[in-house]
Formats: sequence, structure tokens, C-alpha cells
Amino acid sequence: MANLPTPSVSTSPSFFQRPPRAVWALVTALALSGALTACALVPAQADVAARLQTLGPAPVLLVGEQHDAAEHQRLQQQLVSALAQRGELAALALEMASAGRSTAGLPATASEAEVREALQWGEAGWPWPVYGPVVMAAVRAGVPVLGANLPPDRLRASMADVALDQQLPGPALKAQQQLIRQGHCDLLPPSQITPMTRVQIARDQRMAQTVAEAARQAKPGQRVVLISGSAHADRQLGVPQHLPRDLPVLTLRLRAGDAVAGAESFDVVWATPALPPTDYCQSLREQFKPAAGAKPAP
Repeated sequence: MANLPTPSVSTSPSFFQRPPRAVWALVTALALSGALTACALVPAQADVAARLQTLGPAPVLLVGEQHDAAEHQRLQQQLVSALAQRGELAALALEMASAGRSTAGLPATASEAEVREALQWGEAGWPWPVYGPVVMAAVRAGVPVLGANLPPDRLRASMADVALDQQLPGPALKAQQQLIRQGHCDLLPPSQITPMTRVQIARDQRMAQTVAEAARQAKPGQRVVLISGSAHADRQLGVPQHLPRDLPVLTLRLRAGDAVAGAESFDVVWATPALPPTDYCQSLREQFKPAAGAKPAP
């Protein structure tokens, strides 16, 4: 980190609710060699009804998206609607809202303003025009939408919680740390890698708890769907690591662009068109620039 200033890392809710744009391109890039499950790639042109036939029965379905891929949110809306129409959707859980928030008390006719209020939707972190259609598809079907993410008031405590360092196997913990480093474009000071990794693990734990609680209340043949960034849906690194071992789970990755060689730790991959080339690190580099007149860190 030579010639880089040592920035203060924000612990504000918005910093953690929506990861840096660099994460969007990088969180799905890492696969753990030798410990990965095989995946099935479904062509982008297949409709959602056909795609659903590729998913085996399981009470939990984790859908990992790339946050800036509009096609992913469109597919999620269609998936939620299709499952709801078939009576197979028990609940929709979201990374985009905090655990403890729910639309369960609202009628299917609730307004978008009422839904946003119930979920305490953070517009700065997750634009409602992007995720609103997915949320409202569940609400209109009478399906509860559940916040699943770690509440903002737990962020600072999780950064100092050394017990979180023991929640993943050694190789997976190192992989998480590497994703945090890469996701912040190698700009974070080394002292921040461990605390930021703890936050990621704490978020996965809380999402797993939300999903498991909802699954216990689901009727036979129904699913609880969690929508999150794809790193959270990773079998080796994310939410599946913290679910009860006797709770069957399917992991579905939505991936923008062509398939990469090798297996991945997802059960199914739905490919979507590639996005235009984007320098996701540019905004972070701007944030980490030294202030005018400041001396570089040694």
C-alpha cells in the first residue's frame, strides 16, 4: 500500500448495505479449487417457466445476482411471480432490507410507500426502481417479504467480534478475505481486511437465520427465496455455510457474460448478456486519493 493514504473506513449503514461497485464485478469471480459443486448452465433465452424445471425440490432457494445487471432483477421478478402463481413461494427474503423488517402485516393491495415503510427501505443503498418490482411481485401475491440483512446497529460490533473468525473453514476464510481485498480494488489498509471480513460473515449468518426461520414455517412443497449478491449465495463462502445441515438448499447464480471454465460452488447458473466494460474501481480510487496537501502514508 505504498504511497497510499490510510483512509478511515466508514461504518455507516449505507457503506455496508450496498457494497462498492467494484464488488459487483468481483464477488462472483473466485471459486475454491477442489471443493466445488458442479453447476448446470441454462441458456439466457430460456424462459423462466422452463428454467424452473431445472431446479430440484428444496425448501430454500438462494438467488445470487450481480447488483448492476438489470436483467437479473427482471429474472428475479419473473421467478417470484411464477413461484407465487404456483403456490410454491412461502416468503421472499432480501439482502436489501434489515432483518426484523417485514411486509407480513400488510395486505396484497398495500401501496409501494407502505411497503417501503414496512421494510424501512434504504433508497441510498438500494434504489427502489431497481428492486421495487421484485418486492411488489411478492406483495401482490400475498407473500411476505422479509428483510434478512444484518441491522445497521450491529455493524460495528461485528467488526470486533473475534468469534466470527472461526465460522468458516480456514481456506474459505482466506477466500473471503481475498474477496474483500479485491472487492475494494486492493485499496483497503491491511488492518481493515479482518474487520470487513467479519461483517461479511455476520451478514451471511443473519441472512441464514432469517431464511431458516421462514423455512420452518413454510408449508410442504413451498420455498423460501433469498435474493442477494452472488457471494452470499456461494455454497463454500456464504449463507449455506450457516444454515442448519438438515435444511436442503439450492443455490442459483445469475451471471452476466459468458461462462468461465471450471466448476463453481452453485447448483445452477443462469447466464445473461454481458454488461459493457466498466471500471468499477474508479470511484473507489477517487475516495482513497489523499487530500490536497496531505502527505502519503509511509
